[in-house]
Amino acid sequence: MAPSQIAEPMEHGLVGPHPSYIEIAKPYIFEPKIHECLTVAGVSEAKDDSIRLQGVAWIDSVRKAMHLPVRTYNTAAVYYHKFRLVHPDSNGYIDAAAAALFAACKIEDTLKKSKEILCAAYNLKLTPGEQLTPDDQLFENHSKTIIGLERLMLEASGFDFRNRYPQNLVLKMAKHYHVDRDTVGKTAYNISLDLYRTFAPIKQTTATMAIACVELSGRICEQPVSELEAGKGYTKWRISRPEVMETLLDLLDLYTHHRASTIVGQDHALETFISIRIALNQEASANKYPRHFQSHKKRSITNGAKAANGIMDSKAKKPVTPTTSPRDESLRDITSPTANGGSKPGLKEGTVRFMLNPQRARDEKNAVAEFFKVEEEEYEVEVEVERERRRVLPETKRIRSFKAETEATIATSSRGDPVEWCGNAPDKPHEGQRKGNGRLEHQVLVQRGPPIVQDEVPGRASKRKKRRRGR
Repeated sequence: MAPSQIAEPMEHGLVGPHPSYIEIAKPYIFEPKIHECLTVAGVSEAKDDSIRLQGVAWIDSVRKAMHLPVRTYNTAAVYYHKFRLVHPDSNGYIDAAAAALFAACKIEDTLKKSKEILCAAYNLKLTPGEQLTPDDQLFENHSKTIIGLERLMLEASGFDFRNRYPQNLVLKMAKHYHVDRDTVGKTAYNISLDLYRTFAPIKQTTATMAIACVELSGRICEQPVSELEAGKGYTKWRISRPEVMETLLDLLDLYTHHRASTIVGQDHALETFISIRIALNQEASANKYPRHFQSHKKRSITNGAKAANGIMDSKAKKPVTPTTSPRDESLRDITSPTANGGSKPGLKEGTVRFMLNPQRARDEKNAVAEFFKVEEEEYEVEVEVERERRRVLPETKRIRSFKAETEATIATSSRGDPVEWCGNAPDKPHEGQRKGNGRLEHQVLVQRGPPIVQDEVPGRASKRKKRRRGR
């Protein structure tokens, strides 16, 4: 069988169809990446805080009205945060919050229909006699919007269903350290609920969140847990003091600036939180803890294509602030269809496959990369060259007077016939004289010396070529 012809590379450097993208699920998103997403979207810090608090408050009120467990609230809040980082300009916080709660109910096996969620939220504003049922036509169109956003919600989370529930560990730690159950224990539990109004659940591990809640509860209730404040037991949980410090400061930011939107903040004075914050700032300054704990560099993996989710170097002291929109150079071409049929920034064009195991994604990338290598081969080819002998005259110049008799002159008539004269010929025409019906087209040319003949003998010439081919 004859070998198949090698396909020439296309304009974008690939042969054949696009090899697709591999998106690895990210259970943790750190502060530099969060700041980058919000900066690219053009969302100010005040606007982000307002939308985030309203969305989580809506989820909390609806899940209480529907008697859903706390784990559904935790999952819905995390999905809401991740969705807003990818789609910050969605159709209001209510649609995003409802879609997050709808997806969380499926993930946590507390199934609820989209119409039931919308009906429960609508009935919160009405008296018992005016409440509607989920079958009402009022929720028909809105329900379709929520179902359409569910796909974007899962894509924004990377189809990662691994969730964290710090409330169980908070209660176990409160029991382990023998704190007062009615004061410190209850406050720590409520703090763990307020924690989901911040970005801490997508940045920290379960142990970090639980230890921060118990420690802050002890400081608020003036019953400090010295073992936690001293950092004992951190090695067992594989965490560090800077991680706990970042979580504590995130909570204090929430209680200082948005105390009315929290559970614990309304029960304590503002001066209490300010005094705790001062003490923690002094500890962080003395030990040179950064405000935001920074992780190791993460890298996204694609099959032979440029990475598109823009994972930045989170070890850098300053986050990279992109100057173009959205999401850095590779994300400018990224569009994703919305529930309304338009396109918006956020996800990649073409096929995107999601994986949970980074090692498997790296192995597949290495295997696919072998088929996209461009190989260059340099070789020489001998080509026979055959050309006719031709008469080549040296460079001449025009003259207006006749020279000596020994000089040979050549002129060409208008008919193209060469005519030769001697210097003493009586009938030699002068410059510009007519001969017959023609006119001298060229001036008198003088050739010094005998004519030179330049030969080009047939032979072989070497020609160097390059062949570029790819698999």
